[in-house]
Order: sequence, then C-alpha cells, then structure tokens
Amino acid sequence: MNIEEKLKQAGLTGNGAKIYLELLKRGSVNGSEVAKKVGLDRTMAYQILNNLIEKGLVNYIIKENKKYFSASNPENLLIPIKEKEDFIQQLIPELKIINKIKEIEQVVEVYEGKSGLKILFEEALKSKEFCFFGGTGKSYDILKWGMKRIEKELVRKGIKGKGIVDIKLKNERWTKLKGLEMRYIEKGESQDTSFGIVDNERVTIHCLAQEKPLVIIIKSKFIASTLKNYFEHIWNIAKN
Repeated sequence: MNIEEKLKQAGLTGNGAKIYLELLKRGSVNGSEVAKKVGLDRTMAYQILNNLIEKGLVNYIIKENKKYFSASNPENLLIPIKEKEDFIQQLIPELKIINKIKEIEQVVEVYEGKSGLKILFEEALKSKEFCFFGGTGKSYDILKWGMKRIEKELVRKGIKGKGIVDIKLKNERWTKLKGLEMRYIEKGESQDTSFGIVDNERVTIHCLAQEKPLVIIIKSKFIASTLKNYFEHIWNIAKN
C-alpha cells in the first residue's frame, strides 16, 4: 500500500491525499502550482485546499496578494479521530441507558412430587403478595399437616393474596384465610390445576390431577406481567 492509499485510509479523499503529499514535498506553494502539479483545474484544487484547511491539515500565508499553501503537522490527521472519540465518549452514557432494556431473563424450574409442592408454597412464603386462579384445595390432602404451618406463616408474615376459583368452592375453609381475598366465577372448574403470580416476578403452575404433583416455576417478569393482566381482567368480572 503506497502513501496515498494510506492517507485515504486515514480519511482523506484521493485528490486530497495527492494535494497534501505535494505540499509536504514542496513546502509553501500557491494554488495554481498545486493544481498544475496534481493535474486538477484551479477551481477543484482550491475547493480541496479549503477542505484541507478546515481539517487543520493545510495552512496558508498571503504574499503579494497571493495565497501560498503549506501542509500542517501530520499529527493533525488525528484531530477528527479525537473529535469523534470525544463525541462517542459523550454518547456512551446515553447508550448505556438504552442498554438497560436488556434481553429478558427467563428461568424455568420443573418439580415433581410432594417436594415440588412444598417448594411452591415456600415461594409464596417468601413473597410480599401473590395471586392465583384455579385450584380445589387438594394440596391439603397431599401435604396434610404441612398446610397448617403454611397457613400460620402466611398470616404471621402478613402476606397478602388474591384468588379466583369456582363458585362451588366459596364455603371451603381455606378460602376464608386471613389476608386472602377471594372472588368466584361460574363454571370455573380447574381440573386440579392452578396458576399463580408471585410478586409480579414469577409464574407458578401446579397440577395435582395426576399421580405425582407437577410444579412449574417460571421466573420471568415479562410473563408474570402478562399473566397478571389476564388475572386482573378476570378479577374485575368475578363475584365476591
């Protein structure tokens, strides 16, 4: 790669590189001489010279009413790069703000058996609030005395909950728990499957309609927010 090609890589045009090199070789030269030497008409040569002056790569003096042009320090080639660097340094904080909208983190955990059901309720006990729709109370048959401890902890910690279930379950004891607000819908049989939203951050699904309880916990604010919108819609049309 010759020197002209390297200057083009540094940001000069082809003719700009030719004129700059000519001035470096010849020192102080008037515009007509530069144009003749590089094979350009005077108008084009002066346009390029003015452009190089704006970039800080050429300067001039006036002698006997004529401009004589000289190449500036080659280190001035770094000026636009430094200006761009300064601009980008100011741009970076703005880009970092945008970068906060990151790819949504999603984690899915699947459990089977009683242990999964226990983990599900421990998630609720660690929360500030939760809501759910569906369910039949079958968890009491599976965990038995363990549910009494969970009930006490929910009340002791003051955790608030909302639930939507079939109206046939309205008089079930567990629907009367302190801190739990319930609403009911017609024909809302859940087939022993419930969906929950914990702290607007996690979605829980548990199915007790099979031999082993199946519990799925999805840690995703996006999915939790979407499901919460559906819950609120049903909540608004459900009965007290």
